[in-house]
Amino acid sequence: MPHHEADANKISLVLELLTEHGFDRLAEAIQILLNEAMLIERSDYLNAAPYERAESRRGYANGFKPKRVASRVGELELRIPQVREAAEGGERFYPNALERGERGERALKLAIAEMYINGVSTRRVQRVTEELCGLKITSSQVSRATQLLDEEISSWRSRPIGACPYLVLDARYEKVRIGGSVVTAAVLVAMAVREDGKRSIVGVSVATSEAEVHWREFLQSLVLRGLHGVRLFTSDDHPGIKAALASVFPGVAWQRCQCHMQRNAQSYVSKIVMKKDVAEDLRSIFNAPTMADAEQIIKTVVVKYQDSEPRVAAWIEENIYEGLAVLQFPASHRRRLRTSNAVERLNKEIKRRTRVAGLFPNEAALLRLVTALAMEVSEDWEAGRQYLTMEQA
Repeated sequence: MPHHEADANKISLVLELLTEHGFDRLAEAIQILLNEAMLIERSDYLNAAPYERAESRRGYANGFKPKRVASRVGELELRIPQVREAAEGGERFYPNALERGERGERALKLAIAEMYINGVSTRRVQRVTEELCGLKITSSQVSRATQLLDEEISSWRSRPIGACPYLVLDARYEKVRIGGSVVTAAVLVAMAVREDGKRSIVGVSVATSEAEVHWREFLQSLVLRGLHGVRLFTSDDHPGIKAALASVFPGVAWQRCQCHMQRNAQSYVSKIVMKKDVAEDLRSIFNAPTMADAEQIIKTVVVKYQDSEPRVAAWIEENIYEGLAVLQFPASHRRRLRTSNAVERLNKEIKRRTRVAGLFPNEAALLRLVTALAMEVSEDWEAGRQYLTMEQA
């Protein structure tokens, strides 16, 4: 049967499966298409169609290797085309269809593969490697895949930024091997609300701590990429962030995350039965429509706890105004600017992947994964609906 007729038959079979069975046979349909795509790719690689005699042929078809792949539509039974090279050396054939996929998944595979190659793998890591990658891992394969992904994410990390009225800063911690020791590295993240009202991850970095020097270098890198027009930063009250903001963005308003403040205040409550009351009183302050209203509520609350919970009263007097900068901005914007929860989705994606790896072989592997995930999340945000209606700003 001519090759184009075989292609047509495969497409007809896929259409028949989808027409008659819908989503119930989606996995089988994708399986057929992937197997066919890999056949086409092998022919392109060999520079010759099946059974074609050609002087430019660079190798020969050499059967298939079965491979089971767990996908989002179910398990796929794939037939990986094999190639017998015409000459030794050079890059070996492996279908791009299996190398492609979400950047985050690729970055995670590379991190685990690096662990395996660097001799720090366990039986568990080896099982995960085989399950995720489906082939024996070699240093050349990892090097090639790493180079391709790094080129992609490096360009994204250095892209111009522009004007962004609001920025949310956050950090989380992951385990990394550095110099033969396991250390806790900080993942620094900057999320912006742009002038068009959409969210974007404008920066990610990996540092050995949240010290001022690391936050300062991170913020300066954003300025060098064109960040300007910032009216408000939101973050927790880590001293490294506060000092760096004062140095790089003096005079720009800073909003202390109200969720962090609620948790922090609870540590000063001596009686468990009072915790709910304290939380509700803080909420009433944060929800005040104006600064004048907030100040009146603060006075009332401080008096309320002066005798029964003096540590709470003192904490409110000393800290509460750091959580009220958002009152300077449009009421419709406040709910989404008063906490650092806006980056929660990215943190969840990072945690879901890092839970599999457990330990990163180096800082570069961690940065690669975090950047890949940030790209995916940011691209969804930028293509989606407005986060804030900026005409009201």
